Amino acid sequence: MKPALVAFGVMIAALGTAADGQDKPRAAVEHRTPYYRIVLAERGLLVEALDVDSLGQGRVGGNLLGGAAPQQARLESRAGRALYRLAQAVDPPAWEFLFAEKTITLVSRHVAGQQSPPVTLRFDQTQSHATVLGRMKPATLQVATPCLVHVPDHGTLRVTCDVPGQALHYDARRYAGRWVQAGFPPADGRHPTVTYTLEVAAFYPQAAGIAGDARYDGFRRNYLTIFQVNPRLGVLANNSSSDVAALCYHQYSEVARFAPPLADGLTCQDLVRMSLDRFLAGMKTYGQVGYTASYQGADTVFGNYPCNSSDSLPALLIAAGNYILATGDWDWAKANYAGLKAWAEDMLKTDRDGNGLIEYGLSGNSGSWKANWDRAQAQKTSPLRPANWWDTIGFGHEDAYSNALAYRALVLLAQVAERTGHAEDAQRFRAAARKLKAAYLPAFLNPKTGWLAGWRSADGKLHDYAFLFVNGAAITYGVVDRQQGCPIMTRLMNQLDRAGYTRFDLGLPGNLLPVRREDYVDLNTDVGGGKTTPTDSRSTRTAGPRRPTPSGPSKRSTRWACRTRPSGSSCPCSRASPPATSRASAPTARARTGKTGRATAGATKGCSPTATWRCWRSSPAEN
Repeated sequence: MKPALVAFGVMIAALGTAADGQDKPRAAVEHRTPYYRIVLAERGLLVEALDVDSLGQGRVGGNLLGGAAPQQARLESRAGRALYRLAQAVDPPAWEFLFAEKTITLVSRHVAGQQSPPVTLRFDQTQSHATVLGRMKPATLQVATPCLVHVPDHGTLRVTCDVPGQALHYDARRYAGRWVQAGFPPADGRHPTVTYTLEVAAFYPQAAGIAGDARYDGFRRNYLTIFQVNPRLGVLANNSSSDVAALCYHQYSEVARFAPPLADGLTCQDLVRMSLDRFLAGMKTYGQVGYTASYQGADTVFGNYPCNSSDSLPALLIAAGNYILATGDWDWAKANYAGLKAWAEDMLKTDRDGNGLIEYGLSGNSGSWKANWDRAQAQKTSPLRPANWWDTIGFGHEDAYSNALAYRALVLLAQVAERTGHAEDAQRFRAAARKLKAAYLPAFLNPKTGWLAGWRSADGKLHDYAFLFVNGAAITYGVVDRQQGCPIMTRLMNQLDRAGYTRFDLGLPGNLLPVRREDYVDLNTDVGGGKTTPTDSRSTRTAGPRRPTPSGPSKRSTRWACRTRPSGSSCPCSRASPPATSRASAPTARARTGKTGRATAGATKGCSPTATWRCWRSSPAEN
């Protein structure tokens, strides 16, 4: 694309270009398009400001950078480009910046007898959690091109280089400052000219119905935001300078299944596999025994786990299964089958009583966490952590969330075992999945609420705070059939109304009922365990306004009703139809209420041949 010379021209902060066409020193150079804004410093080689907007809507008025020091060089500019010359050199320029509507091109030329500095983008993590996504080798701080520089809520730069195998220097810290840094190495004697192209692009699945709809702008800008590579560990992590947690790898793999290619030869699945390779080689993560503070030189925290969290191995197995089945990389599956099977065996060993459910090594009994907290405070260490990702709430013993993941892990691993020639293993994993599923609802369905509790502690008590993530995972992963899940979802949606939660732009809350203090691990107000009064022993930290839960039918004029259509049956609308005003096509119902089941585009009169379930507003009398 030719450099833009009019609408997206270079804006010079001080002097204009000389009439004779010769380059002149500048105070600074700013270039702005609807897709990016960049400011180059006069005082030396430095990208002083950068902002990007992958959607080209002109949201580029901020600055994502900060803290980098300028390198000695002299800035010159012409329309559509800027040059940096080393102080001792006249020609050629050490670095040249070329600007077009969606691209910034960096050209480095080797200057004989001179050592050119790199171009560095130093992102300020207090502004946004930028990351670099690409292939990394352990302990190198080098990420191969092509790669992406992704900035949540802003956009993505795809980085390519004309030198095969060229790598960027990539590092991030959160305790020694809060920054993420990508360095572009200069040309050298081996490669006298090196060209990098930074292209603003958006990466998201091309889902039907979202084109031109501003409500999906966040989806388009942020689809990749879940992927953050920690450069010091070379794996996907919470963010670029934060901890690695096996217990969330199933989510990475689920998002990767639908992500478009990132660049030639680079996909999100490559990032998942890169990380799994490290774990199969023995690397530990948060949630696993052996993970420590400052793990392998990274800014990590100590997770005090007496045993692996119950969801760590299931999450890794789901990630591996999703990777194999989505990519068809059966060579990788065969090469790593022994490691995957070992993870599964370790997971199944935690079913200590033989009832089919995996168990955690702590009881989860109410009140048991207080002594744990007091001991940690006295010893100035972290308290022992509970069974799953939600590591400040006292999940223990038999955990409904982790068992939902374990079921999915067994289903996927059985498929992998069969396809790699391990038929006996496949039968065993399927049998374990059936046993877990048979035990699941009797163990976790709360007859008082009609939805799944969070965990059953060692004393036999159910702990139920209307956890949406528990019930959602169980239904999504199939340990609870959709026919059984439909009434569960109906009750939870009605509870969502009673809780008064309406901020769906923020997502869904984890729980709809306040967690009692006796079920908190940390007695800190920033993570729960808030102030209590003599008449209320529950935490003040809730999903929404604290309203009493009615024991009878809702007094609201509408409630959520859910209908299922069993395989081979007639449309449920013919048996128990909602009011005529609700019997609309799925797109209309979705626009009105914002809540539907599986997509049912094209449905009419409230039903669809492809619909499994749908929820709609209805009168209390219908429930």
